[in-house]
Amino acid sequence: MLSGKAVKRSQIIRSTVLIVHFSFTVFCISFFLSENVMGQGAGLEIGKYANDFLSIGVGGRALGMGSAYTAVANDVTAGYWNPAGLAKVEFPEIILMHDSRYSDIVSYNYGAGAMKLSKDETIGISAVVLSVSGVPNTLSAGELDITGNLDGLDYSKITFFGETDVALIGSYARQASDNFSYGANVKFIRRSISSTYGTGIGFDVGAIYSPLKNFNLGANLQNATTTVVAWTTGTTELETPVLAAGAAYNLKVGQTTILPALDLLFNIDNMRSSTMVHLGPLSADARAGLEVNYKDVIAIRGGYNEVKQFTVGAGLHLPKLVIDYSFARFSYADALGDTHRISIELILENDKPKP
Repeated sequence: MLSGKAVKRSQIIRSTVLIVHFSFTVFCISFFLSENVMGQGAGLEIGKYANDFLSIGVGGRALGMGSAYTAVANDVTAGYWNPAGLAKVEFPEIILMHDSRYSDIVSYNYGAGAMKLSKDETIGISAVVLSVSGVPNTLSAGELDITGNLDGLDYSKITFFGETDVALIGSYARQASDNFSYGANVKFIRRSISSTYGTGIGFDVGAIYSPLKNFNLGANLQNATTTVVAWTTGTTELETPVLAAGAAYNLKVGQTTILPALDLLFNIDNMRSSTMVHLGPLSADARAGLEVNYKDVIAIRGGYNEVKQFTVGAGLHLPKLVIDYSFARFSYADALGDTHRISIELILENDKPKP
């Protein structure tokens, strides 16, 4: 006869195996589908860094935890991290975030909203915009000399252009049972560089399962059917599927909640040297995070993400307002600068009646 703890441990192991097995099966199917498409289509390119602006991350809380948010997502940002988490949203939520990086060369902005359709259904919409302006175009201004000297350039012929990447994400989530929710995204993408532009569409599917009250397992398959971006130059980019599988556990210690989280990322992007583990075109990375929350008012966070960055952050939860901050430093901080992210979330919860 198994003890209660042994039964719970068995449930956790069984649930973990099931969700990882299911997610990895879908991931492999998507991989073979994308390989088949590539084998048949002329003029198609696997974009190793296509739509890379969508991998930067959103929300000060998630970013402060090293982006280990697949199994944690329970607010409006779930539309980005795992659409299944939107089912946990109880009241309408709105969030805004701004991020300037690389010494303010790049501007990155995010906004989202979510609301209940019914007791078990939630919808959301998110927008991500990355822009770079003032990029010099020297193609018509001459050539550098053999030593790389700029004296050969005609500065009057130098023009400037910008780049803008935009993604609009529509999300739907459903609470299928007390311990299981699922969701899906449809992504509309518009990218422009100078006078050329590309448009595309993609889909994500996600699930969150809670075998125990304080223990969550999550999976999010991004670009589930392969995201396609068609450019006016005639090039068509395919972004291959990415599987994020995560686990998180809420540990209550008095009035303090300790939340460790771990994500595993599986890619078929053939990026070998920059990943933790790789086997042919397949690669795997990990990201981990920790949040310590006191009375659901003040939180401090730390984490480590898949681009080998340590992150820290903090949060302040006021009535109807949540302010989150995260900080990350690049390996070449002197050249690229530090990154500060601040997000402000408005929760339109009903005022509790006075006793």
